[in-house]
Amino acid sequence: MITGTSQMDGCILVVAATDGQMPQTREHLLLARQIGVEHVVVFVNKADVVEDKEMLDLVELEIRELLTEYGYDGENTPVITGSALCALECCVHIHYHYICVIKARLCLKNMITGTSQMDGCILVVAATDGQMPQTREHLLLARQIGVEHVVVFVNKADVVEDKEMLDLVELEIRELLTEYGYDGENTPVITGSALCALEVRIPELGVNSIMKLLEVVDNHIPLPKRDLDKPFLLPVEGVCSIPGRGTVVTGTLERGMIKKGDECEFLGHNRCFKSIITGIEMFHQSLERAEAGDNMGALVRGLKREDVRRGMVMCKPGSIQPHQKVKAQVYLLSKEEGGRHKPFCTNFMPIMFSHTWDMACIVELLPGKEMVMPGEDTSLILALRQPMALDRGQRFTLRDGNQTIGTGLVTEILPVTEDDKYNWG
Repeated sequence: MITGTSQMDGCILVVAATDGQMPQTREHLLLARQIGVEHVVVFVNKADVVEDKEMLDLVELEIRELLTEYGYDGENTPVITGSALCALECCVHIHYHYICVIKARLCLKNMITGTSQMDGCILVVAATDGQMPQTREHLLLARQIGVEHVVVFVNKADVVEDKEMLDLVELEIRELLTEYGYDGENTPVITGSALCALEVRIPELGVNSIMKLLEVVDNHIPLPKRDLDKPFLLPVEGVCSIPGRGTVVTGTLERGMIKKGDECEFLGHNRCFKSIITGIEMFHQSLERAEAGDNMGALVRGLKREDVRRGMVMCKPGSIQPHQKVKAQVYLLSKEEGGRHKPFCTNFMPIMFSHTWDMACIVELLPGKEMVMPGEDTSLILALRQPMALDRGQRFTLRDGNQTIGTGLVTEILPVTEDDKYNWG
């Protein structure tokens, strides 16, 4: 956060009704103030456990005083009381891993590298404003990372008195969805108000609209088909240590299944070593096994936190190898799609993103090709700075600075030449 890797426009401060403010509550508020977070919403969790209402009122009062102490508007800060566990149990059909995309540019790196993998998305549009520039950004982002199913929620409907205005906003959104390659005519559009749901008023625009949204998400976004038959592969997103137990690696299992006791291998960043999976956890629950598509943590034996880095992969031993040079079929985004304005030649050096790693690479055009134009579909040879986990059929994205310039598919693994080694020193 302090370095700017995670930039926040606001934060939700979660406090347990059973404990009230804790030392870490002050730490979180101090950190929020230090990194410039101006807006805070408080969620008092575990309210279903506390029978005494005066206890809840006391916790709320303490939090408001603490907010004021740290320079926030404690008197007017929204404080919501509830139970996260009860909310989770309401969605009886599917457990969702929710990712909030506020600024597309800030989260694009996470999306294209696989840190945030999405099977569908809820596009939220304000009824008071209609489509905004960021609406187009979000749809372009969804299309680039392969999201095929979209549900639209038109928020702030309680503020708009003219029903024709709501109809116009819906019509504009459907046209925009069609423009970006979605089925605008049949995409579900729900109209409601999140604020009404929080304040428990105007049920048809509040709670009822949210419940309808959840129902539509369940029905419209299908369960993705998971690849369970192939050897398991988990791109490492994060690493942490548990004192007395060992090292935990987190990520989304891309394919296959893993069980406690399975042998695993870590590859990437010029490292290769083996370990044993001794524990599996998902949504704060210990499991005996995990399947493709699960966002999980795996406890591994005999490794230190510094042994594993984000960008490495945890896989079945021998199932995948690190490679440094590949041939790929690449589509370069046109200027209108947000790509480059100018062509490039051999020795162009973009950043290649795949799984959870990003690595500088040198582009080599095929013989007879002098330059590649934006909007062109072509074959390229890419030489990475370091060997990374790569396989035929693997997808990747190319970026130049803060700009996505192309997406591609590995078609062939190539041997590294002496010239390649010389280019990288």
